Amino acid sequence: MIRVPAAPAGRLSDAWRTCVGTGRIELALRRDYQDSLALLQRDIGFRYIRGHGLLSDGMGVYRPYEHAGTRHVHHSFTYVDQVIDAWLALGIRPFLELGFMPAELASGDQTVFWWRGHVTPPRSHREWADLVRATLRHLVDRYGVDEVRTWPIEVWNEPNLADFWQGADERAYHRLYEVTAHTVKEVDAGLQVGGPAISPGADDWLDRFAEFAAHREVPVDFVSKHAYTSGPAQRVPFGVHQTLAPATDLLDQFATPRERLKGTRLAGLPVHITEFNSSYCPDNAIHDTAFQAAYLAPVLARGGDHVDSFSYWTFSDMFEEAGVPTALFHGGFGLLTHRQVRKPVHHLYAFMARMGPDLLARGDDHLVTRHRDGRVTVLAWAPVDPTGATEGAAGHALRLSLPVGPNARDGEGDGGGGEVFVRRSTVDEERGNACTAWRHMGSPRSPGRAQLDVLHEAAEPARTHGRLPVHDGRTELDLTLACHEITLVELTPVEDETPPWWDARRLLGREPA
Repeated sequence: MIRVPAAPAGRLSDAWRTCVGTGRIELALRRDYQDSLALLQRDIGFRYIRGHGLLSDGMGVYRPYEHAGTRHVHHSFTYVDQVIDAWLALGIRPFLELGFMPAELASGDQTVFWWRGHVTPPRSHREWADLVRATLRHLVDRYGVDEVRTWPIEVWNEPNLADFWQGADERAYHRLYEVTAHTVKEVDAGLQVGGPAISPGADDWLDRFAEFAAHREVPVDFVSKHAYTSGPAQRVPFGVHQTLAPATDLLDQFATPRERLKGTRLAGLPVHITEFNSSYCPDNAIHDTAFQAAYLAPVLARGGDHVDSFSYWTFSDMFEEAGVPTALFHGGFGLLTHRQVRKPVHHLYAFMARMGPDLLARGDDHLVTRHRDGRVTVLAWAPVDPTGATEGAAGHALRLSLPVGPNARDGEGDGGGGEVFVRRSTVDEERGNACTAWRHMGSPRSPGRAQLDVLHEAAEPARTHGRLPVHDGRTELDLTLACHEITLVELTPVEDETPPWWDARRLLGREPA
């Protein structure tokens, strides 16, 4: 039995909810994308959203032309406005990523992804600065400087990878960053700019980025990097499989920037993990599983100890890096259809959104919080085996002694009695799992309406209700978790208003014996 103290250990960090990732932002022009994001915001409520392609050709911002024998550049923000307006209407702000390079500004023809994001340096840093300046001035004019000052501005994406930045040229990235950061501050000194947005395995870039920023006196308001735990991709038709490191490796990656930047000019700055997940491949089916939710639960519970935000990559199955998705399930929070179906990882985040602000306890398999009104919430998960050598814990037991009610106490005494109402929501391999139901159906490629109705039903967490007795301001909660289960238990003190004449034994009109 684990005795949970009544006194809070502090506040539960909500760094997990600060930001979420999306596919290229051009997709936000689609109605099904906006419907999916609306569901996400209703259930979870992220504050920021980050995606690629703000300046790529699909957004149509950079528009060079010739007139009277002279070359000019027109900057158009029609799509940018529509995307950001749609986001703000849903209560989520942009975490701006400046990239990729417009084709006619790029110094080469190298691209990434099916939608061809150009990844070579600008052929003119002056024109790149003009593009950044025009974009930010437009955003300030449209949304107000006080609003745009709250939007972090990240320079590029994973420049340490040759796929995302020609030759992974570090000096060329530093030059791009310097030009960009000074341009951002020229628009308004209060705008936030940062980087270097590196992928895992390149932490030495952080050291040199700090040296460069100090030597060149370059503005840096935050540090960003990415975190994944997957090994090399093993390709299969329309998908991949990968080995995984333990989820604690993500927490180690989160902790790296602050550890490496101690004693540098960048020490103490906000740290944002602007992408994280088990796998970086959107077509890895691990994203659709109950395993994924149980695997990431300890990361959501402890990630805020190390960073200011960590952004799940990505929220939506509308994600076309490798081409138009062909599988029904994909890498985001929901099912790829015109009607959103939630996945286990969506429910994990929704469970976290129901946790209280006061942190009472954390363990390897549980998180306990309390709300201001005395409600106690418990998030529990079954430990997973990331190696796949076993199927994971089945029948995992967790016993907690919980302080409940306004008179909850740490010691023995007159803390109060009564009962608590217990609501338990469960997701595992069978319950709250649309992917399992889809496979039982035979994995239909284009589910009909009736099948979609079944998938919606199957995606709902299993819920049970009951009561537990309270003695001395405490109740004992016994949980047995299925394989890869995540469960949310909400305990509310009961104020019994049952009429004195109520007797269930009389429902059929018979006098009780």
